[in-house]
Amino acid sequence: MATAVQGFACRSQLTFRRPLIHCLHKVRHNSSVAAVASTVESVGLVKEEAQLPTTSHGNSNGDCKVPHPQWKKLDSKDLGIRTSMIAKPTRLVLNGLRKKGYDVYLVGGCVRDLILKRTPKDFDIVTSAELKEVLKTFPRCEIVGKHFPICHVHIDDYIVEVSSFSTTGRKSSRKLNYMFRKPPGCNEHDYIRWRNCLQRDFTINGLMFDPFSKAVYDYMGGIEDIREAKVRSVIPASTSFVEDCARILRGVRIAARLGFRFTRETAHSIKALSCSVLRLDRGRILMEMNYMLAYGSAEASLRLLWKFGLLEILLPIQAAYFVSQGFRRRDKRSNMLLSLFSSLDKLLAPDRPCHCCLWVGILAFHKALVDQSRDPLVIAAFCIAVHDGGSLQEAVEIVRRISQPHDMSFSELMESGALDSDDALINKVVDLAVSVKAALCKMTDEHFVSQAMIEYPQAPHSDLVFIPLALSMRVSMLFECVRRGKEKGFVPKRGSKINYESLALGKLHEVRHMFARVIFDTVYPPKLKRENNSVNGSSI
Repeated sequence: MATAVQGFACRSQLTFRRPLIHCLHKVRHNSSVAAVASTVESVGLVKEEAQLPTTSHGNSNGDCKVPHPQWKKLDSKDLGIRTSMIAKPTRLVLNGLRKKGYDVYLVGGCVRDLILKRTPKDFDIVTSAELKEVLKTFPRCEIVGKHFPICHVHIDDYIVEVSSFSTTGRKSSRKLNYMFRKPPGCNEHDYIRWRNCLQRDFTINGLMFDPFSKAVYDYMGGIEDIREAKVRSVIPASTSFVEDCARILRGVRIAARLGFRFTRETAHSIKALSCSVLRLDRGRILMEMNYMLAYGSAEASLRLLWKFGLLEILLPIQAAYFVSQGFRRRDKRSNMLLSLFSSLDKLLAPDRPCHCCLWVGILAFHKALVDQSRDPLVIAAFCIAVHDGGSLQEAVEIVRRISQPHDMSFSELMESGALDSDDALINKVVDLAVSVKAALCKMTDEHFVSQAMIEYPQAPHSDLVFIPLALSMRVSMLFECVRRGKEKGFVPKRGSKINYESLALGKLHEVRHMFARVIFDTVYPPKLKRENNSVNGSSI
C-alpha cells in the first residue's frame, strides 16, 4: 500500500467540506473541550454519504445491536493542529518513511491530545511499510515484541514507536473479524485505516492523523466523545475489558488526566471486571500505575481508583486509609494522601514525569504518618534532612525559623509538643526515617498487604505487591541518609528550578529535592502563608 502524497480516493465514505471555522487556536487547558465542541458544532462534522450497516455483537442474552458511528474527515488546521506541535524526532521518522513512498499516520492518544491542545506523552506512528522496511529506513532501529511486534526508532535520546498496518491487522481477533465486515463500497485505504482504529481501546484514541494531507480521520465517533468529554470503549466494554483487562487501568488514567467521565456502560464494566486486573503481570501493573501517578494526574487517578473499587485491589493499604477516613466512593473531600499527590501534580506534566521511586516514597512516607502522627516541625526537619543528604543539625536550625502556619486539617499531624531541645527534635526525625523504611517494608510484604483490608470483609481480597525489590531498595536510599547521617560527597540541589531529565531518570539529588518540596508544600501550604501575611499586614 505504498503510495506517494495524494488526494483522497474514497469519496463515497468521506466528504471534505471547506472552509471549516478555526476556533481552537491557542486554547487554554481548561477550555479545550469547549473549544472542540465549538468546532464540532460549526463544522457539523460532515456525515458520510453511505451509512455503515448496523452489526450485531453476540452475547449470552442474545444479539446486541451496535450502530456504527458515521465516518468523518476533518481538516487538521481547523482543529488547531500545527506541525510544530509534533515532536521533532517524530517528524523526522514521519518524513523518512514518507520519502520512501509509504503512507504514515499519527494514531491514538497523541491525536486526541493535539486536538485538546495538550502535550502528548508520546507519539505513535502507523505506516503502510512492513517492519522490515522500517528497519532498513533508519540506521538505529530495532523490532521489539514477540506477539505484537513494533519498531523502536532511535532518534538521539528519543524512541519513536512505529507499527505496521500489516502486523496490526493480523492481531485482530476472530470475534472482531466476525463482528465487523468490510462495508459495501468502501475504499481499500479507508478500510485499512478503519480496521486499525477498531483495534483501539477507546473511541477518543481511535483517531488517525495524516500530517501530510492535513486530514484527521474519525471512524469511531471519537471527536463527538471528545466534545462530550466521555470515555467510551470502541467495542462493548464488557467484551473489550475481557479481551484486555489492562484497558481498565488505561481508561482510568485517561479519564483522570483529561477530566473526562465514563459512559454508563463503560463505568459499569469497570466495576464489574475490576478484579480481572489481578491477571496482569506485576511489571505491567507497575507501568500502568506509574502512568497514573508520575505524569501530573495522580490525585484524580487515586480518586477514580477509589470510586471504581480498584484501589483496594491495587493499593489495599491506601484503600484502608480511605475507609478509615470515612470516604465514600464519590466523596469530593480531600485528605492528606490526596493533598500530597495534588502537590506533586502541580510540578509534573505528561512531558515532565518523575521517576517512580518518588511516588512510591510518598506512599511510604504517608503510611508512616498514618501509623503514627507527627509534629509538623519533625516532618519539616525530615524533609530538609532528606534534601540535604542527612545534615540533621542544619535541618533543625532551619526549621526553628519557620513562622508560617501548617495545615491543621490533617489527622496525621499532631499538635506541636515539647521539642525544646535540638537533640529531642533530631531523635524524632531519625525515628520518622525508621518508620518510613518500616512502612516501605510493609508495602512490599504480601502478607501485610493481604491483611490491610481484613476489617472490611466485603472488600475483595488482594495481596498484590507490584513494587519490585530493586525499586524498593532505590526508594529506601532516599531516606537512608537521615538514619546514617550526612552522606560524604553528596551535593544537594540548590535553587528551585527542576531538572526534569534528572527527575525522570531518578537522580538522587533531584528526587530528594522534589520529595522535600512536595511534603513541605503539603504540610505548610503556600496559601496559608499568604493568608497569614495578609492578616498580619492588615492588623498593623
